[in-house]
Amino acid sequence: MAIDRDATLRKAEKFLRQGRLDQAIAEYLHVIAEQPRDWSTVNAVGDLLVRAGQVESAIEHYTRIADHFFEEGFLPRAAAVYKKILKLKPDEEHAALRAAEIAERQGLMADAKATLANVADRRLKRGDKRGAAEIQLRIGALDPNDLNAGITAAKAAYELGDVAGALQRLIQLSADFQQRGRMPESLRALEEALSVAPDNVEVRSALVERCLAAGEIERAITYATAAREFKAIAAELYARGQANEALVALERALQEDPEDNDTRGQLARSYIASGDLEKARACLSGDIVDPELLLSLAEVDLRGGRLDDGRALAAKVLERDPTRREEVVLLGCRLCEENSDAAFQCIDVATDAGVADSDWPAAASALHEYVTRVPGHIPALMKLVEICVDGGLDATMYAAQAQLADAYLKAGRGNEARVIAEDLVAREPWESANIERFRSALVMLGEPEPDSIIADRLSGDSPFTSTDFAMDSNPGEATAPEAPVAKMTEAAPPPAKARSKARAADGRAPLGPAEIDLTTIFGVDSNEHGGGDVMEIDLSDAMGDISFDISPPAGGATRSGPVERQNLERVFEGFRDDAARQGGDPGQQYRLALAYRDAGDLEAAIRTLEGVVRSPRHRFDASAMLARLHRDSGHVHDAIDWFERAAESAPAATDASHEVLYELGALLIEAGEIVRALAVFLELQADAPDYRDVAAQVERLSQKA
Repeated sequence: MAIDRDATLRKAEKFLRQGRLDQAIAEYLHVIAEQPRDWSTVNAVGDLLVRAGQVESAIEHYTRIADHFFEEGFLPRAAAVYKKILKLKPDEEHAALRAAEIAERQGLMADAKATLANVADRRLKRGDKRGAAEIQLRIGALDPNDLNAGITAAKAAYELGDVAGALQRLIQLSADFQQRGRMPESLRALEEALSVAPDNVEVRSALVERCLAAGEIERAITYATAAREFKAIAAELYARGQANEALVALERALQEDPEDNDTRGQLARSYIASGDLEKARACLSGDIVDPELLLSLAEVDLRGGRLDDGRALAAKVLERDPTRREEVVLLGCRLCEENSDAAFQCIDVATDAGVADSDWPAAASALHEYVTRVPGHIPALMKLVEICVDGGLDATMYAAQAQLADAYLKAGRGNEARVIAEDLVAREPWESANIERFRSALVMLGEPEPDSIIADRLSGDSPFTSTDFAMDSNPGEATAPEAPVAKMTEAAPPPAKARSKARAADGRAPLGPAEIDLTTIFGVDSNEHGGGDVMEIDLSDAMGDISFDISPPAGGATRSGPVERQNLERVFEGFRDDAARQGGDPGQQYRLALAYRDAGDLEAAIRTLEGVVRSPRHRFDASAMLARLHRDSGHVHDAIDWFERAAESAPAATDASHEVLYELGALLIEAGEIVRALAVFLELQADAPDYRDVAAQVERLSQKA
């Protein structure tokens, strides 16, 4: 039956005032039993129970009140009751955990962590490691910025047997700290992760990488075990200029992975760069099949003086990988200053490979690079001439012949020099350098009257014809050697007005802009013959705007010997025939070619320009235009050939010459001739360092090469 609440409370109060606590508590319990949510009475009972020394019963009543407030969301009131309980009994976990949760919800993280830490400590003291670990997990989840708490929580997960969870917590913790720029904390978290999972390759690699990013190389070395990690360390050491330490790291990398050819090659190249060829060779010992390693070993042997072995290895490289021909050439170029004979082995192997593929421009380019660095190397020049003949590379061949003749002269080999010089003079008699080579060869051979022999050769009496057949054919096409192009005979007499030009102070008529005075060739001084009549030969039609001024001395003899009139007559007849065949002034022909080009008739323009290039005065412009026409028509190799001819005849240090070199280099890049293109741009840079983007081109090509 229901009780009278008010009467019961009055009765409890009487008992309380009489000091009869047990009777008072009994009356209050009657009220609570009737009305269990009478929280003020519940609290009063709790207080009375505390006074009566019945703490556990009091805590039970207080807990009912606190849990009610907590569940209803009255967190401050609940927290006050839980604190009251903890004051009575500090190890009351339910109250502590609820108090910590309330503190967390209120943002009082320090209070929450302190309360939970007390719970964890008590659990550990009573031997409940698992329970303590669970609390540590809760503490770690409270504040992501608390590194210690996070690490402790991860360790707790590990203690609970959740290795994957612990590892994931630490990795995420490390990433979070790295993102905030807190590298020390990030590294410590990864170190803890590695302690949790020592065999985890990803964690170890990430730790090494992050140590390097933090600049802590020694710390990275401590944790590195894999080849890729030591390679990363070596790269960082190289970047810092610590080459010796980098070599040690590379050695460790190779120890970890002996099959890593990239590391082996890098280590070998490092030894080569440091001059330690023995270590380099030891590093490359064994049965090597990788072309890059073979090339490194070839370099070691060549630098060490084992030329035959080095050449065989270079040949083996190209046998396994023909695309590495340019790398072999570059190796030869690097060796030029140190050992020109060793360098030639590389160049020769690359040249033979080019010839085998009928890649004549590449083969010639390799030799050209070599003789540029090692001038006067007779075997290289001989081979260059041979390749140019076989490949129809006329422009390069002429320059190579001139260099070979000079090399023969320097070596005292007069017979060979004479043969080449005669050929050069026959082709281009107006070039004083060719005449001088011929004269030097004759003097070396002991000829008493060299100028007389020169005059005899030029006269046409002797079997003296050029081997240049390109003048009557398209670039790269050889014609039968029936028709010599340098045979000279007399041209039509000049007009009376031209013959009556005022004489200069020395008694000789002034020469035209493209006339050659053969007195400088034959050693004739006009003053020796008393200023007699000057015989002018206009070769503008026959030889491209070139005329000869032949001033015979009195008595018809030069200092070195007679110049026979009948020989000169034959020279004149030849020039008249050539002029009739060519039929026109080169300047007019050049303008005609321009008209053909503008009209879109490129074939006619090309045919016309091939005749104009015979004129030295117009050779550069005509060659340059031929090159551009062939380029625009898609004939890359013909365009390269004509650009080279234009470059050889270009006026020095002019915008036009610079433009031709630049276009030649660009075309070589398009054709995949990186080494040749680099050589052209280097030449242009030496002459005009600020021209367009030549510096950038050189840098870019150097990296590709």
